Amino acid sequence: MEKRWVQASNCNDDTITTIAEQLNIDRSLAQILVQRNVCNYDQAKDFFRPDLDHLHNPFLMKDMDVAVERIEKALASHEKILIYGDYDVDGTTSVALAYSFFHLLTENIEYYIPDRYLEGYGISTTGIDYANENGFSLIIALDCGIKSIDKIDYANTLGIDFIICDHHLPGNELPKAIAVLDPKRSDCDYPFKELAGCGIGFKLAQAYSQKHHLPKDTYLQYLDLVMVSIAADIVPVVGENRILSYHGLKKLNNNPCEGLRALMEVSGKKETYTLTDVVFTLGPRINAAGRIDHAKHAVAMLLCEVDGNSAEQSESINLKNTERKTYDQDITREALALIGESEILINKKTTVVFNENWHKGVIGIVASRLTEKYYRPTIVLTKSNGLVAGSCRSVVGFDLYEALSGCADLLDQYGGHKFAAGLTMQQHNVEALADKFEEIVSATITEELLTPMIKIDSEIELAQIDGKFHRVLAQMGPFGPENMAPVFVTHNVYLAQHAMVVGANHLKVNIKQQNSPIFEGIAFGLAEYENLLQPKVPFSVCYTIEENVWRDKKRLQLNIKGIKIKEQG
Repeated sequence: MEKRWVQASNCNDDTITTIAEQLNIDRSLAQILVQRNVCNYDQAKDFFRPDLDHLHNPFLMKDMDVAVERIEKALASHEKILIYGDYDVDGTTSVALAYSFFHLLTENIEYYIPDRYLEGYGISTTGIDYANENGFSLIIALDCGIKSIDKIDYANTLGIDFIICDHHLPGNELPKAIAVLDPKRSDCDYPFKELAGCGIGFKLAQAYSQKHHLPKDTYLQYLDLVMVSIAADIVPVVGENRILSYHGLKKLNNNPCEGLRALMEVSGKKETYTLTDVVFTLGPRINAAGRIDHAKHAVAMLLCEVDGNSAEQSESINLKNTERKTYDQDITREALALIGESEILINKKTTVVFNENWHKGVIGIVASRLTEKYYRPTIVLTKSNGLVAGSCRSVVGFDLYEALSGCADLLDQYGGHKFAAGLTMQQHNVEALADKFEEIVSATITEELLTPMIKIDSEIELAQIDGKFHRVLAQMGPFGPENMAPVFVTHNVYLAQHAMVVGANHLKVNIKQQNSPIFEGIAFGLAEYENLLQPKVPFSVCYTIEENVWRDKKRLQLNIKGIKIKEQG
C-alpha cells in the first residue's frame, strides 16, 4: 500500500544553530531536538540524562494524602488488603508492583485479577463479593475503576473501602471511593497527566515511602515493571514516563526482577532490550496469560521472587504465548478469507467481520492486523457468554470512539478511546452494526486518513551518518509515542548492487550517494520494489537508523520505511 510521506514542519533556524553549536552535534540532530521542544542547553541536558530526582512529588496528586492515610490505618489495624487489577500488561504489572511493595509491610494481603471471559473488564461484582466473603475491608484497584460508579457504591454498602489508581479519562461523575488517584481528573493539579496504571501504583509506593522515610530503593526496585507497563500500554514516552522508561530499561538490562529475567530467557532474545523489544517480546507473553487462560498466572510469574519458581512460571507463560500465536494466525487467515470473498467489503471504508467460533482473547490482535493490511477502521466480532463481543481499531487521525457512539443504540456496552475500543452486543444486531458503522465512518473520514502516513523528521545526506551521529541519535531514546525513533529521508540514492528479496517479502539493498560510504538497508514488506530498482536510476528512501548485531559484530543499518523512484524524463 502506497504511503504518504509527510515532512515535519520547519523550526526556528537560529534555535537549531544555537543547539547544534552548544552540543557540538549535526544540525539535523539539533533540528530533531527542537521539534521535540528541546530548545536550549538545560533542556538538552535533562533530555539526554533523565534524572530520577526530577520525578514529581507524588503528594501533588489529588487524594494521595488520603490514600496513604487509609493504608496506614489498614496496616495499623491489621486489616486485610486486596490488590485488584486489570488482566492486561499494565494491570498485571500494577498488581505485581503494589502487592510486592505492601507485602513488605503486611502479611494480610492478597491480589485479585478478574477473569476476562466471566467477569469482563474493570471492577466486577464477583471480585467485590470475593473480598466480602474473605474479610477484605480495603481494595486497592489499579488500572481500572474510574468509571465503576455502581460497583463502588455496591462495595460501600458492604463496608469495603476502595482506593482507585487509574489513568483513564473519568466520566462526569467520580466513583465514591475513599481516594481516587487519577491525574486526568479535572480537579487534579498533578503536573504530568500521562502515567500508565502501573505508574500510578508506583507514585503510591513512592508517596508511602517518602512519608515513612523508607530508602528510595524500596520503591525504585520496581522501575522495570513500570517501564514494561509504559511500553505495552503505548503511553507517551515524554516527561515522567521518559525518566521511568530510561531507568526501567537500565534495570531490565542489568538487574531485572526474577520474573522478568526468567521471561527474557525463554523469549530467546540475548541482546540489550529497547522499549520496542519489550513491546514485541515481553508484552505479548505477559498478555497471553489473560488471553488464553487467566491473567493471575502472569502476576504469579512476575512475583516469582516471592513464590520462588521463576523458570516454571515463565515457561508456562511462554507456552501460552505460543498457543496465542496459533489462534492469532488461524483467525487472521479466516478473517482475510472472509474479506476476500466479499467484493462489497473490499470497496467499503470499514471492515466488520464476525465468526462466532473465534477466540475472544485474540480478536484485538486480529483487528490490529486487519487495520494494518487494509488501513481502515475495523471491528472483529465473536460470540462470548451468549453475547457478541468485539474489538475495534482505528487509523491515525480518526476518532473510533466517536464513531461507535453513533452506533450506541445497537450496542449493550462499549468503551475505549480514539484508536482502540471494545464492545458487547446482541447477535441479531451484527449486520445492522456493520451497515451503520460504515455509514458513519464514510460520512466523516477523509481519503487522506485512509492512506497510511510516514512522518519524516529530517532530510539528510548519507555522508552525514557516522558513529558519532548514531551515538547522539541513540541517546534520544527510549523511543515511543511522542518521542518516536527519528525518520530521515535521503534523495538521489543509487543501488550499489542488485536488490535482493529475503524472507517472505522483505527487500535487502545496498545503497550509496556520490560522496558516501555504502549502507546496507532492510525494507520489511517491500519486496515488490526488487525489479523496480535498477542500477544508475536514482530513488528516494525514508528510514530509521539502527545498529545491527550479528555474531558479535555491530554495524549501522537503515531500516527502510518507504521507497520512491525518481521519474525519468
